[in-house]
Amino acid sequence: MGARRTGANESSAVRKPSEAASLPIWQEMLVGIEMVFLRLSPVYWGFGVPPGDGSAVVVIPGFLLTDLYLTEFRAWINRIGYKAYSSGIGVNAECPNLLIQQKLNATIQKAYKETGRKVHLVGHSLGGVIARAAASQMPDRVASVITLGSPFRGIAVHQSILRAAQLVRGQILERHGSTVLPACYTASCTCNFMESLVVKLPKSVFETAIYTKSDGIADWHCCMTGNPGVDFEVSATHIGLVFNPIVFDVVAHRLAAAPPVGRAPRSPANRAPGLIVIERPNVAA
Repeated sequence: MGARRTGANESSAVRKPSEAASLPIWQEMLVGIEMVFLRLSPVYWGFGVPPGDGSAVVVIPGFLLTDLYLTEFRAWINRIGYKAYSSGIGVNAECPNLLIQQKLNATIQKAYKETGRKVHLVGHSLGGVIARAAASQMPDRVASVITLGSPFRGIAVHQSILRAAQLVRGQILERHGSTVLPACYTASCTCNFMESLVVKLPKSVFETAIYTKSDGIADWHCCMTGNPGVDFEVSATHIGLVFNPIVFDVVAHRLAAAPPVGRAPRSPANRAPGLIVIERPNVAA
């Protein structure tokens, strides 16, 4: 089954800011099948997808995870013609606002400086929520955001994830003190991270929301923008969103469809003799 755009009427059931959801978490065991099919897919080897333009793609991991499990995804990003970057945030088990301010911002700035172009952000699960917040805070550095099963319209997740979040919240309060981050990891959080999520992304940021109705971790209703032009349904597990060939195909086409990010002009002294720079034309979504 390929990806399909979502009708607007399917996005109406959005849950409360934070609640447990009855989800088929057992289906996540099917991720192994997705990994096998990925390696058999032409998309994985770069066939049948638009070539990249060399711009930077920062990939952000999900809750409790690190950049390590995204190694294969980043290798594929490089293979199709972009420059992939690890997020550099370490374990995603910290106040999201601190992760953005103290670590992710530095990665985005580095990618922007090294490529001379605005940066694309791809975030899996909570990583996508963080990506949207970062894009809202740094629209002059971010060209596009692609979320993969990211519940940015209300945290409705499996009960086991909520329990893990409570444990992480306790550790955050121990590290920083309850007076510094009293509402971290709750719907009452008032930091810049939450403020960034309650408003739409800047018009300059090209957005894509990929979700699956087979999600066993997050309620798929919360992983959509409500705009059928940017919401894409795929057949996948939540974990498998970063190992699924259908997702890879959507990501490749959406990166190519983003408005050209251009390249910062080089001075004549630094330009190679006879070099002709050809910009990729704009492709409508």
